[in-house]
Amino acid sequence: MNTVIEHLLGSPAWLVYVVVGLVVFAEDALFVGFVLPGETLAILGGATASIGHTHLSVVLAVVVVAAIVGDSVGYEIGRIGGPRLLTLPLLRRHEARLLSAQDVVRRRGGPAIFLGRWTAFFRAVTPALAGLSGMRYRTFLPWNAIGGIAWGGAAVMAGYVAGVSYQRVEKWLGAGAAGVVAAVVVVGLIVWQVRKRRHERHTREQEQRQEQGQDVESRA
Repeated sequence: MNTVIEHLLGSPAWLVYVVVGLVVFAEDALFVGFVLPGETLAILGGATASIGHTHLSVVLAVVVVAAIVGDSVGYEIGRIGGPRLLTLPLLRRHEARLLSAQDVVRRRGGPAIFLGRWTAFFRAVTPALAGLSGMRYRTFLPWNAIGGIAWGGAAVMAGYVAGVSYQRVEKWLGAGAAGVVAAVVVVGLIVWQVRKRRHERHTREQEQRQEQGQDVESRA
């Protein structure tokens, strides 16, 4: 992560905008979220604005527009690709979670688009599942826009506030104390991510066991 930050800070502002925008766009349109969550780049974009390397308003606009447009492209991919989209090697191993997410989209409609925006996995697949499920675009777009604005604003501002807070701690207590605070924050984030992934893995294992049980019952 430090390498990514160094590259961003060493790049001209326009390139930072392009990289952040492309990753956020690709996360929803091309399932890049399985590899690199756009949220990470959105937060880093906000951090670059906090030190004056980029403009906060531009980073916000880039992230929000990229999120909304990326979701719209993902929706079209799902609408055109249809059920065969779920047979792609990248998605096949997540079949249980995809079917569960598709069921949520069908039952909850537009609100599922907004809620899906806040989790990396669902952020990457919900737009395509909405198109695949036959949701009308006039229903999809407003919820997509609301989710893109809320999520984009929250992610960028989180990075911006974190960057400003670090600068304030460094000014008040010195670089050493600021480093300690930063280290504590990083450790806390790592622990939170580990626990989150363990919970997701546990949920997937439960879903797989349930599916296996249903298969056994159906055969019996």
